[in-house]
Amino acid sequence: MSSSFSDVAHSHKEFIEKTLQRFEEQLHPSANEDAELVTRAMFSVRNQAIKLRSYSAFTQLLVCQIQDVRTTEVTVSFTQQQISCTCPQRKLCRHQLAVIFKLSQYFISLQDWLAKWRAKKTVQLHTLASERSPESWQRMADEVLNYTFKEQRPIDCFFISSLLENARSKLQRQRPFEQEWQQLFDLYMEVALMKRLLQHAMKTGMAMNTNYINYYLENALNRMGVAIEHISKTTRLFAAEPFFDALQLMVRDILLLEKEAAHFRLALYLQFWTKLFTEQKRLTAELAILEKTNAPVDIDLSVVKALFYIILRASTPLERILQEMSLENVESFIDVAQQSLEKGYLAEASMILKQAIPFLQSFIQEQLSPVRRQQYTRKLVVLYEQIELTEAEELSLYTAFGKYGIEAFADYLLRLGRYREWVALHQLYPTSIAYLEQSGLKIVVAHAPEVALPLYHYYAMEEINQKSRYNYKQAVRIWRAMKSAAKKAGKLDYFESYINAIQQQFKRLRALQEEITKSNLIVS
Repeated sequence: MSSSFSDVAHSHKEFIEKTLQRFEEQLHPSANEDAELVTRAMFSVRNQAIKLRSYSAFTQLLVCQIQDVRTTEVTVSFTQQQISCTCPQRKLCRHQLAVIFKLSQYFISLQDWLAKWRAKKTVQLHTLASERSPESWQRMADEVLNYTFKEQRPIDCFFISSLLENARSKLQRQRPFEQEWQQLFDLYMEVALMKRLLQHAMKTGMAMNTNYINYYLENALNRMGVAIEHISKTTRLFAAEPFFDALQLMVRDILLLEKEAAHFRLALYLQFWTKLFTEQKRLTAELAILEKTNAPVDIDLSVVKALFYIILRASTPLERILQEMSLENVESFIDVAQQSLEKGYLAEASMILKQAIPFLQSFIQEQLSPVRRQQYTRKLVVLYEQIELTEAEELSLYTAFGKYGIEAFADYLLRLGRYREWVALHQLYPTSIAYLEQSGLKIVVAHAPEVALPLYHYYAMEEINQKSRYNYKQAVRIWRAMKSAAKKAGKLDYFESYINAIQQQFKRLRALQEEITKSNLIVS
């Protein structure tokens, strides 16, 4: 028995309503492109251009044919809750929308839907785009973002990326044609979008510490970084100055929000003030404002002031504010040190990094989440390699790293020729003989072969404990290397006694005895 559109619509009413709502959220009546898309979809419905080609109640797959400039097919999978079209457009197209309109008309009035949708229009975006001023750009951003964040409730983290990408694409359509304005437009809209997202999160209590949100924020920071890098390398237009003033205000507003994504807000602020806002007058004025501002609950403004003192070469206030470093703000101070190194302020970065050393052990081992410790320790190694440390400071640093800084500590001990301590470190944090051979064991054997003998013994015993012929062969390979080290140390007699003791200890392991005999380990 053949099905009709009415049968399909009433069988899948919930999916159709949700899909129409999702499409409505993506379409903005103030955008000419969206208004035209809705108009053409409605035209297809009214002109009976949509034909039901097939529907299977078993697979719940609907295929519709649409007579347009060229014939297209729209497929709706109700089981997978997906809709697709054969036309070249990759995103939402008029054909998909037309099919949903066709199915929706059996339980809503399309005329009422269209009237309500058009009533949301306030001003044409292209009209605002033609007015080259921060006020018109802000109104343009508000027009799109008010529609994006119209619901005063938390947004599911799974939808954040697609929701904001949709808003960004609508704003991108109004991008200026002049190349010298394009990067500034991109940066302005990215900051405006980010400010609204953080404000919405704060108002609705939306969780901002999920992996999805962090991934989005990181990508947004990278996009802003690209635009900032481009703008900083081009001649600044006099007409663009009001836009920089507006950006300065927005970036400060983001920093001073009461909560949500504190590390991101600080990173964004530092990026602007180290790469884009570099004029002495602007820096001095911003510092004066910060001196009079009450700090938000989750960001220590002393960290931000430290950056300004560094750039303005105010060493005395910097030394004073560094005394406010604590376990709670040490990570932020390290971010400032990283920015300082990138800008060439080596002496100031050195002051910060040295002041941070006493806090690092508690910060790494207790404050950082376990998944961040290894990566963050590597970051610290790179930073501290760029400054000069005393022997005592280096020892304190590597002690703070603990097991997350074994590689760096081992390299440090090798540089100083402290081979016995290098061996002790690898006994404390065992890895594998293959790793040690790549990490400096050959250097230790070349300079102090006798201190390496306990390591060879430890890893040979680890192989024997596995109790397989393959592992016994591996143990013999280790003993061969041990024999070579013993020979260099003038301890062949010791090695012969050692192997004899091993044979006696494991005399019941016939396979091991055979491998030792075949290997000719006994000194003749």
